[in-house]
Amino acid sequence: MKKSLITLFAMAAMSASALAADIKPALVYGTGGKFDKSFNEAAFHGAEKFEKETGIKFRDFEPTSDTQGEQAIRNFASKGFSPVVAVSFAWSSAMEKVAGEFPDTKFVIVDSVVDKPNVRSVVFKEEEGSYLVGLLAGMASKSGKVSFVGGMDIPLIRKFECGYEQGARAANPKIEVLQNMVGTTGAAWNDPVRGGELAKNQIDQGSDVIYAAAGASGMGVLQTAADSKKFSIGVDSNQNHLHPGSVLTSMVKRVDLAVYNAYSDAKNGKFTPGLQTLGVKDDGVAAAMDDNNKALITPEMKAAVEKAKAEMIAGTLKVHDYMSDNSCPK
Repeated sequence: MKKSLITLFAMAAMSASALAADIKPALVYGTGGKFDKSFNEAAFHGAEKFEKETGIKFRDFEPTSDTQGEQAIRNFASKGFSPVVAVSFAWSSAMEKVAGEFPDTKFVIVDSVVDKPNVRSVVFKEEEGSYLVGLLAGMASKSGKVSFVGGMDIPLIRKFECGYEQGARAANPKIEVLQNMVGTTGAAWNDPVRGGELAKNQIDQGSDVIYAAAGASGMGVLQTAADSKKFSIGVDSNQNHLHPGSVLTSMVKRVDLAVYNAYSDAKNGKFTPGLQTLGVKDDGVAAAMDDNNKALITPEMKAAVEKAKAEMIAGTLKVHDYMSDNSCPK
């Protein structure tokens, strides 16, 4: 009896390790670099958390051009990695193609939708998080002018801007919202000099709060705002600590959660393909509050954010999604 129990335990241990061995997580970033202090870095932190908790190592790749994404996704799949997570709308067609070639591999794409039976698509309600930071911008502005610097000029980034604008107008119906995009190619995510130039131009026009949704280009926006003694708003990761006292808040987008959940679900046999949408209700987007910005956020501002969040969760406040009709209400 004792021997059979030992055998059973040994078999259970072997099957558990075999299950863990089947999980070979891989991560393909968007162009702009792993340590962009924004979108890609959030994805890295999600994978890193999974590795620390489970001991299962992940492999990652930083594409420097739009062609390298497909190569990386296919390379990981061909070597038996699964799930393969790709973070960026830019890898949509690559994911569509490679997922079809490797039907037994689990794939995840963040910020886009790929309709394949082995792909999980994770998108966010960026309009909700952007509304919250826009509300804070509108309440903090003394000039009555706020602004937005986007990275690549695509509908997704206009979705951020539109949510921000709606929040700012909710705080002050007469507010003026300036906006500029860094560029029209993938290089727009990694040009902090250009980001800083656009921010300086907006400040010269009277903006005193600037929201950057521009990947690594946003570093130039935050630096310029700090140098000019104006407020900035970070994006994706919590960037409040980069310039304490100058970064009013950050629109945190839980890319880390999307990556972590994908690996955890695969490890636990709970991976499901299909669409996942993360908003305020799911803790997928938020306006960051911490020790770095607590002196900047008044009780009235905090109360306004909490009220808006409660209304979003209840469904009584619906923020217009730019991508639903490619327009933003004025």
